[in-house]
Amino acid sequence: MWEKCKALQNELVGLRREFHQIPELGDNLPETQARVCAELDKLGIPYKKNTLDSGIIALIEGGQPGKVIALRADMDGLPITEATGLPFASKHEGKMHACGHDTHITMLLGAAKILSENKANLKGTVKLIFQTGEETCTGSKTMLKEGVLENPHVDAVFGMHIGSLIDPTIPAGKVIVTPGCCMASYDHFILRVKGTGCHGSTPEKGVDPIVVASNIVLALEEVIAREVASTKAAVITIGQIHAGFAYNVIPNEVLIEGTTRALEEDVRQYLGKRIGEIAESVAKAYRAECEYTMLWGAAPVVNNAEMAALAAEAAVEVVGADNVITSRPAPNMAGEDFAYYLMERPGAFMFLSSANPAKHTDIPHHNPKFDVDEDVLWNGSAVFVSIVEKYLK
Repeated sequence: MWEKCKALQNELVGLRREFHQIPELGDNLPETQARVCAELDKLGIPYKKNTLDSGIIALIEGGQPGKVIALRADMDGLPITEATGLPFASKHEGKMHACGHDTHITMLLGAAKILSENKANLKGTVKLIFQTGEETCTGSKTMLKEGVLENPHVDAVFGMHIGSLIDPTIPAGKVIVTPGCCMASYDHFILRVKGTGCHGSTPEKGVDPIVVASNIVLALEEVIAREVASTKAAVITIGQIHAGFAYNVIPNEVLIEGTTRALEEDVRQYLGKRIGEIAESVAKAYRAECEYTMLWGAAPVVNNAEMAALAAEAAVEVVGADNVITSRPAPNMAGEDFAYYLMERPGAFMFLSSANPAKHTDIPHHNPKFDVDEDVLWNGSAVFVSIVEKYLK
């Protein structure tokens, strides 16, 4: 059945370019939702819209009873001004599909078309998840609140990410699917360092929060270097520091924002604990105060070994054994809220490379010039269909 996806290639390219022009952010994606629903209507696939966001849950019931498999695509874009120069570049100023979610929607719709046309031969049910808010780590949690894994009860769940996320040197068309942890947790912390402002000529009259913040940043580096075992991958990154309004004035406060990444939940929790302890203690030592907030994002993405093996076998059917990677030295330190589905059901998250230097599609994700090699779109749809065939036997 998956071979029928080859004939969809031109249609998929056109559809992807439509979605690429209308990126929307977060949980509110009305234009994207309407376009997906129009396509589902055309295919005659029943669906329901979420009540809490712009997500969509569609259902393809097979001709015979059996298990229920879910396939997920995320739909949100990023607050980035596109600089690709493509004729189908974003029409929404300051917004861009710079992570490939436009292709995720497209590839799932391609799979849906083939599965729906051949549903009489399916021994079970396929649930299609069109999710918002992956970039904000809210979409999957909202889907779970909407009961996406029930009515009917989902037995296994699969997702896919396009691009050069794993390694930009992996050629386009290769599929990467590994057992165990394949992506890190990702969380967002905020430190508000409060001092006492004064004129720069008389620093003794105040408490300089910039000096305090500088010491906090340096102290946090010690956590990874000296407190986390070198055999356990972890990251603390400071991404933003905001302070001051004049070159000769000591401000009242400094805002620090950053992210943590970990492959194990206990390490993730330890990082969160130590950031607060260190920041507050350093601030106190310098006569300042520090307010600490941790915005917990997604847990590590952990593939079920059996489901990862099944996905790999299905991918081999489509792209051949030489184009399927089932092991690598270390998981990717990027994060994905697909983790929440895998905490509830067995499943696997895969990667489809679209890196092609000749087409300049090896540029990193979240970059204004990010693009994909569209030649692999049918492969993504076909892998989804092949997984369904294998899982539902």
